[in-house]
Amino acid sequence: MIVRRFRQCSRDPSPSRATLKETKVKWITRENVKVDRVACPWLIKKFVDPHAEFLFVPADQVMAVAVQEGAIPYDVSNVEFGHHGKECSFDAISKKHGLTSDPALVLLAKIVNGADTDNSLWNQPESAGLNAIAEGFRHLGFKDDHELNAAEWIVYDALYAYCQEMVRRGKPDGAFR
Repeated sequence: MIVRRFRQCSRDPSPSRATLKETKVKWITRENVKVDRVACPWLIKKFVDPHAEFLFVPADQVMAVAVQEGAIPYDVSNVEFGHHGKECSFDAISKKHGLTSDPALVLLAKIVNGADTDNSLWNQPESAGLNAIAEGFRHLGFKDDHELNAAEWIVYDALYAYCQEMVRRGKPDGAFR
């Protein structure tokens, strides 16, 4: 794995949005991505840090490489940007970075949560479709997680546009409610 080195301006493992804008931050998670590990990088690049860099490594190496690279771990156990109760990593990132005031992102978070978990928190009907699409992407033969993320982000762009339209129509819980 080739990773560019950078100088981190803060030792805080979860920098504020202001810090994120000032430095190139690395984020790290488990390899073989699916729902949350595709949705989180999309969310971070679109709404938190357009210059973020993502690392995907074997699950048993995430924390060691995070320390070595000065990267922020997400979607692994016992980290700030992981699952907490019935909430997924996408929820944790949205809350920490003040993204919950956008009703379209709130709806998108419910869909992502349902696709990444047992869907018992919100019972979001769109989640089953997102889960199926994410599983399909895993079988298209992409060479690595970076390539899969690049391809699949258009799904999240489209899903966010759907969520914006639902909010515009006065259906902040989605069309199927």
